[in-house]
Parts: sequence; structure tokens; C-alpha cells
Amino acid sequence: MTTSMREVPLAGGPVEFRGALELETAEAAVLPLRLPAWTRAQYPDAFMRGVADMPTGVRLAFRTEARQLELDVLTTVWHFDGEPEPMGPGLVDLVVDGELAGRAEVPVGNIVRLSDLQGERRLEPGAPGTVRFAGLGAGVKEVELWLPQQTRTELIALRADAEVVPPAPSGRRRWVHHGSSISHCIEADAPTGTWPAVAAAIAGVDLVNLSQAGNAMLDPYVARTIRDTPADLISVKVGINIVNAASFRRRTFAPAVHGFLDTVRDGHPDTPLLLISPISCPAVEDTPGPGVWTPEGIKATGDPTDVARGALTLNVVRDTLARIAGERGRHDQNLHYLDGRELFGPGDVDDLPDGLHPNAAGYRRIGKRFADVGWGPQGAFGQ
Repeated sequence: MTTSMREVPLAGGPVEFRGALELETAEAAVLPLRLPAWTRAQYPDAFMRGVADMPTGVRLAFRTEARQLELDVLTTVWHFDGEPEPMGPGLVDLVVDGELAGRAEVPVGNIVRLSDLQGERRLEPGAPGTVRFAGLGAGVKEVELWLPQQTRTELIALRADAEVVPPAPSGRRRWVHHGSSISHCIEADAPTGTWPAVAAAIAGVDLVNLSQAGNAMLDPYVARTIRDTPADLISVKVGINIVNAASFRRRTFAPAVHGFLDTVRDGHPDTPLLLISPISCPAVEDTPGPGVWTPEGIKATGDPTDVARGALTLNVVRDTLARIAGERGRHDQNLHYLDGRELFGPGDVDDLPDGLHPNAAGYRRIGKRFADVGWGPQGAFGQ
């Protein structure tokens, strides 16, 4: 006997998109956006657009008695020249009543071929596929479908074998976080395995992850987005992309941090705000960028003697951020600073396979440590 599946509207219906700030609808698809569509006109390149379209932290939330769910998606994955296979498309995680209840790989759809992150992009169109979950328990359930953190995922259709209604209000505080690839967590083993997702689950808060792999550059459009987004808690993790791209000097870095924080404070004058410095990355602790990829991992190519003339290393960044937080903290009691090495320090670098990005175990460790230091008795966010 085949159970009848019913179509559930993705836009304008009972589904709540958590972690997305806007929905873009085109033809029959819905694309959840973590940054508002207006920001696209200010992106510097296609790389930024590509990572902004990846839905890290985005999930579909609803309530249902369904025992079966189907989600039709059209993914877009990257395939770098010289690599035998495209990047893995990732997973959809099924969370029921706050607990992981299932996991399914999303199908490969479109393929974008490129020589490098800044290179020309050649699209090979693909077809949508279906992610299925069966055997859900009886009774009314609060359901979340977490989308893959590393893959642009257009949503074509959602089906269930029972009525779907809006989720119950979570009553949770909203945490808005911005960071680099180390917060985007492409290398995590699942969408609920990114460190912000792990920390949010432990602390019982609703996550909005505005992190952009390779693009945490103190961009004003990100600061304005945070300014205009309702938030109970805000954190900003900055430094590694700036050093690896050699995109700032000491003279320009500090004013840019101040400007970013000023913009955020325009919309959130009293919201707890945590400024986080980089985790350990041996290559650029004391050697400036640019960082380049080698078969052994990330390597710094700058001149250490240039630090005296204003080049940035991670240690210079940490000193600068600590100083800024201390100065501003004299008149902003809700601004706090966290040294990223408390989350992932020199003793953890064996879990940096490429010298820069933690592995799945490393990301989960960061999430657990952040929950301890962020929401602990002395944490910036309190209990």
C-alpha cells in the first residue's frame, strides 16, 4: 500500500526558514539567502556570490504528524580542474523534537567547473533530485530539515504524508554570528556538525550563521545586514581571511574593525557582542600573508621583517582586536573579547589537515568549547 504524499508550499505557507534572511523565488524554485539580495550588487567577485549562496545553518522548520517526507532539490557543486570528482554535495539532516533523527545525501545537480576560486566558471546544467526520509515516529513532531552547509541548494518541492503546519514558537534567543570558512565549516561532516550549530544546540539558541568562507573581510554590507537583523546575541570572528589575503595593513585594519562595530552598534546598541580573534594556524602566526595552497597545506609567503612596517600576522591581529575591545569596553559594557585559541589552540593543530581548516572532530570540539566559554557563568552571553 502506497501512502499518499501531499505537496507543501515552500513559500507563503507553513514552513519557517530559520537561518535565512530572505527567500529568492525563480520559476519553480526557492533559494534561501543568508544575506539579503540587495548585498549582491556589492560583492567583489563570483567567489563571494558562490559562498553566500551556500546555506550553512539554514533549516526548514514545521510541525507535522508525517511519517514520510520528501524534499526535491537542485544543487550546484564546484568541480576544480584537475580534480577527479566534484566537491561532495553534502547532506540534509533531519532533526525531530531537537534530536538528530536522520541524515541523507543530497544529489548532484548543476556542476560549475573552474580552475580556481577566482577563475572563469563554466556551468554544466543538471537536474533536480529527491531527498527522502521515512519511518518517522507517530504523533505530532517539531521538524527541522538542515540544508547542506557547502552546496547551493535550490528547493523545488516539499511533500509529506500528513498535514504540515507552522512550527511552535521556539522561545529561544536569536544568535547572529559572522566569521570565515572556519565558521562556515564546509569541512564539517554534516550541517548540524558545524561548530556554530553544535554550540547553538548545546545553548538552546536559534542560529543565524552569516559566515562566508574566504570572505570575512569586514565588508560594510555584512555589518549593515547585522545592524538590521533582529538579534539577542551577536558574535564576530575576524582575522584569518584578512591575513591570508594580505587585504589590510596595520594602519587600515583597526579603523575597519571600529567601523564594522560602529555599524553593528547603530542597530544593536546594547546587545551582547562578542569579538573573536582567529584560532591557531601555524603558517601565519608570525609570518604575514598572502597565504598560498601547497600540497602540504597553507603556506605564508610574506616577509616577517615587514611586520615592523605594518604587515599583519595572526598575533598582530589578536593584539589589535584585544586592544580595540579593551578601549571600546570602557564605554560599551556589552562588548566582550575572546581569544580564538581558547576554542582551538596550539594543542589542537593535529586536527588541521590542511593547516588551516579543522576536521569534523575539530569543529565539534570548537562548538562545545564555545558553548562553555560563551554561555558559561563568566561568558559574554550569560546563561
